[in-house]
Amino acid sequence: MNLFLQTFGCKVNATETDSIGALLMQNNWQIVSEPEQADAIIINSCTVTASGDKRMLQAIRKLRKKAPNAVLLLTGCYVQAFPEQAKLLPEIDIIIGTKNRNVIPVLLENYIKNHAYINAVEAFQTGDSFESLPQGTDSMHTRAFLKIQDGCNRFCSYCIIPYARGRCRSRELSEITAETKKLVQQGYQEIVLCGINLACYGLENNLTIADAVQAVADTGIPRIRLSSLEPDGLTQTVLEKLSNIPELLPHFHISVQTGCDKILKAMRRHYTCEEYANLLKIIRKLFPDCAITTDIMTGFPSETEKDFLETLKFTEKMAFSEIHIFRYSPRPGTPASEMTEQVPENIKKSRADRLCVLAKKLHENYLLSCIGKKYQVLFERQKSSEFHNGHAENYITVLVPAKSDENLRGQVLAVKIKSIQDNKLIGELC
Repeated sequence: MNLFLQTFGCKVNATETDSIGALLMQNNWQIVSEPEQADAIIINSCTVTASGDKRMLQAIRKLRKKAPNAVLLLTGCYVQAFPEQAKLLPEIDIIIGTKNRNVIPVLLENYIKNHAYINAVEAFQTGDSFESLPQGTDSMHTRAFLKIQDGCNRFCSYCIIPYARGRCRSRELSEITAETKKLVQQGYQEIVLCGINLACYGLENNLTIADAVQAVADTGIPRIRLSSLEPDGLTQTVLEKLSNIPELLPHFHISVQTGCDKILKAMRRHYTCEEYANLLKIIRKLFPDCAITTDIMTGFPSETEKDFLETLKFTEKMAFSEIHIFRYSPRPGTPASEMTEQVPENIKKSRADRLCVLAKKLHENYLLSCIGKKYQVLFERQKSSEFHNGHAENYITVLVPAKSDENLRGQVLAVKIKSIQDNKLIGELC
């Protein structure tokens, strides 16, 4: 039987889709590259924004037209957060949320046998444990993503994810170790640890993210990277432990969302600008020359021009190496969507554009600071006949002039940075 997989949303979703694919391959399914070839199609949904929902629903309609006889299974955050809407989708044959996805092979088997609609959505309960799925890998990538955490307890006023993912749950250290050893045996040089709220790893077991990183490091993997982190889970004690793990790469993506205390409070973000700034000061002291990237939202309800100017000033002071900028989008089902002081779209866009100008300047400043330094680069592919392409420890893209007989893919090599070209570092092998 042939299977087509479609993913929407974040790195965690992509990792889970790979795992679902691996699970079904264990049950004699074969992954195909085109929906027209599939006996079944699995769509792993995201629901961070209402506009994202719209794009996903359009894609579902297109998939049904391309594969009219295939079984369509919809899973993921949209289904878990909005099961009543999900079950009304006429194109879908099976729905299951973000819980108990180990049963997907059985669901497909039952539908193929009985051709009866299946609703397998189950609500999260207090005390639910982390659901382990087979580790899926992508041979196109030189780094492997390992999911070690799920759920979130924060309930930021704009975010639907706690409703879609349940409370914080962590993977057992023994499982993390076992999966990492398999990835090492497959030749991976870098592991990216990911989760919905990664910084709260171990919260329910008196462990921390430092314990998980140490468990991975003990397997002999040379490079460990952390995906997006929330600031309020990073204490000085945790950061000091992390700084003593040489395999951990000095790149931290720590969401700030806004540089205005009034808006942080309205967002229910659990920290102040001063606390965030102190956190970055500690990180930079413990991890010299690290890269710190972030997310910033413009146009949150009640954000005034004065509030936005505070964000601009704070952003420049924090000297982020890169910023993911997005405009606030009302997410039905969240408190922020009901706030009366909604910001007009044109003002959201204008502020995002102004922030982009500053972000570009900060990124250029960081790149300039890299010139003359040496980095260990994990090479991923030959970008063109002219350059090899890879990422340094700080996750900045590095290009190295290529020779026709070279194949550097999968190797970690020392590179000295000589110049900048198109927001990338140009270097030479040491």
